[in-house]
Amino acid sequence: MQTLFALGYGFAFALAQAAPSAPAPNATTRAANDFLHFFNSIYLGLTRVASEAEWVASTDVGDAHDAARTAADTALAVFQGDKNVIETTRSLLGKRKQLPPLLARQLDKVILGAAEGPGTIPDVTAARVAAESAQSSTMNGYTFKLDGKPVTANDLDDILQKSRDLAQRRRAWEASKEIGRPLKPGLEKLQKLRNQVARELKFASFNALQVADYDMTEQEMMDLLDGFLTDTRPLYVKLHAWVRSKLAERYRQPAPKGLIPAHWITNRWAQQWTGIVEGAADLDPLLKDKTAEWIVKSGERFYVSMGFPPLPKTFWEKSDLYPVPAAGKRKKNQHASAWHIDLDRDVRSLMSVKPNDQWWGTAHHELGHIYYYISYSRPEVPPILRRGANRAFHETVGDLAAIASKQVPYLKAVGVLPQAAKIDMRAALLDEALETIPFLAWSAGTMSHFERDLYSEDLKASEWQRRWWELVAKYQGVEPPGPRPADACDACTKTHINDDPAQYYDYAMDFVIKYQLHDHICKKILKQDPHTCNYYGSKAVGNFLRKILEQGAMRPWRDVIREATGEPVSTRALREYFAALDPWLDGELKGKPVGW
Repeated sequence: MQTLFALGYGFAFALAQAAPSAPAPNATTRAANDFLHFFNSIYLGLTRVASEAEWVASTDVGDAHDAARTAADTALAVFQGDKNVIETTRSLLGKRKQLPPLLARQLDKVILGAAEGPGTIPDVTAARVAAESAQSSTMNGYTFKLDGKPVTANDLDDILQKSRDLAQRRRAWEASKEIGRPLKPGLEKLQKLRNQVARELKFASFNALQVADYDMTEQEMMDLLDGFLTDTRPLYVKLHAWVRSKLAERYRQPAPKGLIPAHWITNRWAQQWTGIVEGAADLDPLLKDKTAEWIVKSGERFYVSMGFPPLPKTFWEKSDLYPVPAAGKRKKNQHASAWHIDLDRDVRSLMSVKPNDQWWGTAHHELGHIYYYISYSRPEVPPILRRGANRAFHETVGDLAAIASKQVPYLKAVGVLPQAAKIDMRAALLDEALETIPFLAWSAGTMSHFERDLYSEDLKASEWQRRWWELVAKYQGVEPPGPRPADACDACTKTHINDDPAQYYDYAMDFVIKYQLHDHICKKILKQDPHTCNYYGSKAVGNFLRKILEQGAMRPWRDVIREATGEPVSTRALREYFAALDPWLDGELKGKPVGW
């Protein structure tokens, strides 16, 4: 296979180089065009085969499907990392000044793809592909158990979101961490393999390779993330103090003087603190009589109302949208995701939708990814640039929909909230702040710094558990309910560390950019308060979003955000959105300790 690709590259590139004499820029451009036409055509086919194999392996976990996924991923890795691809791309990029920006951007992405599995070290590349597949299989096939009985991740989440029994909560929290043990050996292997492939193409580490997709150095990214944390820290420490006091009352315990016990919080990783605010709109009672299909269809109607097309018929035929029984024969990945199988019209989603508040927002979010795929799947966008302006933009579009899906005017417009319903807007804003500000501490703080240390510092497996909880304490102000086993791997329990590695800052960037876009949409397009803004039915909002989505990754993301909002990436809009909470929290916390 590799020899065939090499012959193909050599033939195509030789034709380009043998073209009649012409001015250097034209000759270089012709050579790049010929090479990229060849590259994109094969990339498109192999990506489709790999995505289909990964889809089957994720929706029906089993050895045979894992083997098929490994074979397909290996073929794609061999192609992207072929030695001739690397040499040709480097040669062309050496004449960057003679290339149009669109061609140079494609070549940059080719190099980044090659660094994921360079053909110059085929044994390492093959080992990484096999290890990635094995790790996904271990994760997807794991059965959680609580009190000796099989349960789903949804079951554990339900307990943490609703139970007032601290003993039960602790058992559920500890059960959620057991998956880390079987995943630890695989992550230790992947840490080494991921760094080896990145360093082969002169990236400092696997983390630095992933950051390069933003046209940034690792230090630039960490400085940006630390800036986000500095900007939002004043509000976070107030929210933290308010939450620890409120939860102490809920569980009838003495208020902690500093760190909050992890099992007190409503999320397995304390990444978002919903369900704590009394008086905040809880959609669970309003959605309990709806069907899971109605939830997803409502998400589709949201986008169609803004002028986007209905979802393709194949979306409904091929997606896997609803839960499977915990004790059932078929196992599937429990993490919600959107899939662009063929980089064209075959779009799918993998979810486990239930008619509740969580899945209402998640369904709107996942369909945001789907409509991003559909928008940039057009002939003007080369296949290798059919992706977000940066990776965060994909999350931003989904999260914009998640914000919009919880706005009171929208909920009333689609019949979820009764027209006469009265909403405590301060409680709603506080609840949203507890979903947003702690998530920045988690994403820009704990996750991004842990993965930076994991790869760039080659952090030893024996140090993972200690370092993880140091970062959780430092950035989130949270501690485990009791001493954690040193040989466990609580970091491994987070899906992304295993199968979406060194990219979690995408979500931090997303949380900042989405408030910038929301602020612009509400104030400049709809002329509405960002706290009570309704996108539903607005073709103007749809047109604004479509201009961003249709570009894919054809232009630098900094240009895209500046042109869309008139400012660079900034926490300004986010801080303004939650500013009204500051004086209220000051009053609530008078005489109480703040910080940890």
